[in-house]
Amino acid sequence: MKLILMTPEQQPFHHEVGKVIAEAPNGVFCLLPQHVDFVTSLVPGILIFEAADGHETFLAVDEGVLVKCGADVRVAVNNAVEDTELARLKKTVDKQFQQMDEQEKRTLTAVSRIEAGFVRRFLEIQHYGQ
Repeated sequence: MKLILMTPEQQPFHHEVGKVIAEAPNGVFCLLPQHVDFVTSLVPGILIFEAADGHETFLAVDEGVLVKCGADVRVAVNNAVEDTELARLKKTVDKQFQQMDEQEKRTLTAVSRIEAGFVRRFLEIQHYGQ
């Protein structure tokens, strides 16, 4: 099978795989080459794929969609991080979440300033109209 992973910010990558393990809202499932075609949503978690030589690779994925059609398994997610070691993957994901939290805080601060400016101007306009 060919695993094709797509995210909004990264180039799609392709891997020849013998097995894919992922998690849908109703539980974990495993895809093998002769599996029937289907579509499912994915929950945030770990997607595991196994190369033909038996080597496993781990992908931390955000929510998304998985489509199996023939020999292609297409996965579209918001974010994905790949590693061959689970412990190292956890550290990388933790670091990314920290960075996302920092960015989210800056964004919320900027939105608060915009809202405060809007309210202040609205009150000024209301005051001038009296």
